[in-house]
Amino acid sequence: MTQNDQQELGKTLWKIADDLRGSMNADDFRDYMLAFLFLRYLSDNYETASKKELGRDYPDPNSVENSGRTSLSVWYEENPDDIEMFEKQMRRKAHYVIKPEYLWTSIAYLANTQNNELLNTLQAGFKYIENESFGSTFAGLFSEINLASDKLGKTYTDRNDKLCTIIKRIAEELAEFSIDTDMLGNAYEYLLDQFAAGSGKKAGEFYTPQRISDILSGIVILDSQSPETGPRHKLNNVLDFACGSGSLLLNVRRRMLAAGGTIGKIYGQEYNVTTYNLARMNMLLHGVKDTEFEIYHGNTLTNEWDWLRETNPAKKPKFDAVVANPPFSYRWQPRDEASEDMRFKNHGIAPKSAADFAFLLHGFHYLKDDGVMAIILPHGVLFRGGAEARIRRKLLEDGNIDTVIGLPANLFYSTGIPVCILVLKKCKKSDDVLFINAEKEFEKGKRQNHLNKEHIAKIIDTYKERPEEPIKRYARRVGMDEVKANDWNLNISRYVSTAEPEPEIDLTSVHQELTAIEKDILAAATKHNAFLKELGLPPLPGPQQ
Repeated sequence: MTQNDQQELGKTLWKIADDLRGSMNADDFRDYMLAFLFLRYLSDNYETASKKELGRDYPDPNSVENSGRTSLSVWYEENPDDIEMFEKQMRRKAHYVIKPEYLWTSIAYLANTQNNELLNTLQAGFKYIENESFGSTFAGLFSEINLASDKLGKTYTDRNDKLCTIIKRIAEELAEFSIDTDMLGNAYEYLLDQFAAGSGKKAGEFYTPQRISDILSGIVILDSQSPETGPRHKLNNVLDFACGSGSLLLNVRRRMLAAGGTIGKIYGQEYNVTTYNLARMNMLLHGVKDTEFEIYHGNTLTNEWDWLRETNPAKKPKFDAVVANPPFSYRWQPRDEASEDMRFKNHGIAPKSAADFAFLLHGFHYLKDDGVMAIILPHGVLFRGGAEARIRRKLLEDGNIDTVIGLPANLFYSTGIPVCILVLKKCKKSDDVLFINAEKEFEKGKRQNHLNKEHIAKIIDTYKERPEEPIKRYARRVGMDEVKANDWNLNISRYVSTAEPEPEIDLTSVHQELTAIEKDILAAATKHNAFLKELGLPPLPGPQQ
């Protein structure tokens, strides 16, 4: 499928969502739409693997003769004694199993024939996928998909009919495209982006714009000590402790693989249950096997993930890369024992009014000595006083803040404020801080500003090369003496101003120009008064010869 086809597929799916949601809230309809796309992906992938395993062609499930049955359905009927062995093979090869009656082709047939059992079949299918399809359970994966909701209809029949309409439309529209499983993953991302655009402030809960994700992922895959040498050969693990729908983690994985490297397990944590489910679906949709990722549902600030709370230093999880786009200036209530929390003990506790540094210190605590962390934060962390100033100073004195990147305003769906990216390391070669001021580097859009590929490449290349000489009105390496002299304030414009200098004024030239203007005025006044004299009128007051 070409890039143009991908865009058309995304637009088609978005139009379906826009046409069919009716009075339903867009956020609610998003969950149904994405769940069905997810089911389509799992089914396509599984049917392809099944066909390869069984060596059977698939008849048209929509024909009357086959009554919605694929060859897998027929095989199950003909070989009841071999099902257990077949499913064992499929768990080894495809990493999951779906019963024939829950596959998309069967569900689409029920929708197409307006079968009254569609709703019940869907409900059973979702439960099966959550609890039995995979080696590990995905409990609650569809918990936000309420098939008994009045938003779908007041009666069972109304709800069933609504679901038939939605699924039939999706099946018909997707049939026009030659789709592989990778394309469905891209379509899922497109819909996330479109729903985020319409969700206002809520969008920040689940989606980081791809272009900003590109910057973070482009930085953390580079060698931490010598980024100029290019990408690492391997990332053993990566963590996003406020992962939303998982797009940022997937971006790191995609970039690492595209650079010819390998990546181990990816880990995410998410507090919002709806978004947590989106993240798990997103991983599977992009071909990440259930053994290759782990997403935990829980509160990062209180460190609810028991695995991360390991007290034995030899067993404490640590990560090659940490990326995050946590909620900006989130109000929180640190516990009384927070001063003894190993995450904060050496640096201090972030104020209740803004948890920005609490999030940062959480991720930094789990970073390997040779790892890289990139986190998106509001500009306030660069200059606010009090507890934040003390944390900032400690990080700077310990040489942990490597790079400060200022981005343009109005890049996010959830806020118009400009944000920054902080790059942190526990060990780094340089004893200075690189400032990159990219606030003027953007394309203006109707509702938002956008970064293009050239803007992103410029930021990453500047970080990568860390030039000795300043780049005028864009980047500069700043020694710690200068930062200390500024009272540990990291306000980017103090070090790299984008302001254009006022043009120099040539006083001699200006004087000559004024003298010439005065002569012209005097000549014009003299000529005018001559006319007035001929008419017998008094001269006008003004310059005289």
